[in-house]
Amino acid sequence: MDLSGKRIAALVGVGFEDQEALQPIDFLRSHGAEVIVIGEQKGQVHGLHGAVIEVQQTFQEIDPVRLDAILIPGGRSPAYLRQFPEAVGFVKSFAETGKPIAAICHGGQLLSAAGLVKGLTLTGYPGIKEEMEQAGANFVDQPVVVDKNIVSSRLPSDIPVFNEKIKELLSGNARSAA
Repeated sequence: MDLSGKRIAALVGVGFEDQEALQPIDFLRSHGAEVIVIGEQKGQVHGLHGAVIEVQQTFQEIDPVRLDAILIPGGRSPAYLRQFPEAVGFVKSFAETGKPIAAICHGGQLLSAAGLVKGLTLTGYPGIKEEMEQAGANFVDQPVVVDKNIVSSRLPSDIPVFNEKIKELLSGNARSAA
């Protein structure tokens, strides 16, 4: 499936997990999608293992309605971003579109901050299980889970199946776990 014409925002903050940002971004771009890196301020952001990503736009500069999906890489980035009302508000606004949201590892923390996990079945890094359950999610240990418009995944080793599910959601072919 060619993703040409699809616009995806990668939400990146300080301490992102390198592979969980770079590999999905590269995958989506290799299939023709335009990926815009957004964060709380423009400029370079450093990952946990030495990767550097350039934030192109801030949360205030992009209209969520003009996007086809958002990607939330893990690491420390989701916990960092959730302290900014603009980031949480952006995720809430985007969720109202019903378009795909992809979160891996700790990405569920930003979804939880936006009030989006109650009643959903999702997965993520095992260390966020209790937090997700307290927020009302049904947390499972699976490589990838799709519930409604949200695809979630656990770890860097799950990235290949995570990427394929994102592609399926963008093409409208994914099945819900709910």
